[in-house]
Amino acid sequence: MKEVCSFTDFFVILTGRNPRQSRAIADEVRRQIKKTGSSPLRVEGEAGGDWILMDYLNVVVHIFSPEARDFYRLEVLWKDAPRLEAARA
Repeated sequence: MKEVCSFTDFFVILTGRNPRQSRAIADEVRRQIKKTGSSPLRVEGEAGGDWILMDYLNVVVHIFSPEARDFYRLEVLWKDAPRLEAARA
């Protein structure tokens, strides 16, 4: 992202099948990153669970419902950013 925007180095974009799963993903992201000594500067959207945004400054985590991911289409909006694909679990 640093090649196309100034506020972060990486976007991590994930999909939860439902709000409960999205909140569980957010909990696990928080737990794993906390092991490195980092905490999110801000978290938005956990109550609804359709789009949870976790701001770690140099990494911004987006956890979407399938419908929200299709609606906001961040991959299209930021299409000029280099992409790294992660293996599916």
